[in-house]
Amino acid sequence: MRRAFPWNDAIVFGLGIMRLAPQAFWAMTPRELAAAMSVAHGAGTLAPSRRTLEDLLSAFPDSGTSELGPNHHG
Repeated sequence: MRRAFPWNDAIVFGLGIMRLAPQAFWAMTPRELAAAMSVAHGAGTLAPSRRTLEDLLSAFPDSGTSELGPNHHG
């Protein structure tokens, strides 16, 4: 037996969490909405490997100052 589409969850996520305009929400395909929900819930995401992290740190070293100014901490 097929499950009913979770309309309440979809509407809460699209209009409430994503803050989409109703027109944008209703224009989305179910696949697009599912992809957005999976990203928001962290599905399929893994932490980078140590090697990947080291490569990124080498490619983008900290300069000691932020582009937002020396007193910005975030």
